[in-house]
Amino acid sequence: MSTDAIVLLKNDHKEILRTFTAFEKAGEKAYAEKGRLVNKMIELLTVHTYIENEVMYPRVRDLLPELEDDVLESYEEHHVADVLVMELVGMKPDAERFTAKTTVLIENVRHHIEEEEDEWFPEVREGLSRKVLQEIGADMIEAKKKAPRTPAEPSALKKTIDAVIA
Repeated sequence: MSTDAIVLLKNDHKEILRTFTAFEKAGEKAYAEKGRLVNKMIELLTVHTYIENEVMYPRVRDLLPELEDDVLESYEEHHVADVLVMELVGMKPDAERFTAKTTVLIENVRHHIEEEEDEWFPEVREGLSRKVLQEIGADMIEAKKKAPRTPAEPSALKKTIDAVIA
């Protein structure tokens, strides 16, 4: 298994996008299925955001200071997703705005993924050696083991907010 940080993040993106597609294909009244898929999204996004915020972004910010504005924008995009996720955690799948809120989350995260993969990742790959990307990836694998699985775990949202404020 590759420990290249970018490969690991792209693999996460694929799994997240598959979940989004499954949600979009679920029937309008498939409340149980939509609820299950949103719970899966929440877990995937919480873990993914954690490893990016705790490992990838700080390391890139230190090693490639010219990408600091991109890192700060990514923190803000994560914050928007976190707010939507926090609201979805307490919603029932048959709530009037559940599907609409999930759709907005999907749109925002897709935009974030596209920016990362099309713009940011190529710049990071160009600026960092393969060895450094593998070291960051190994750190991300370790961080994933202790990552919160839901935003209800106190550290998830607080760490994101603290990172943005810092």
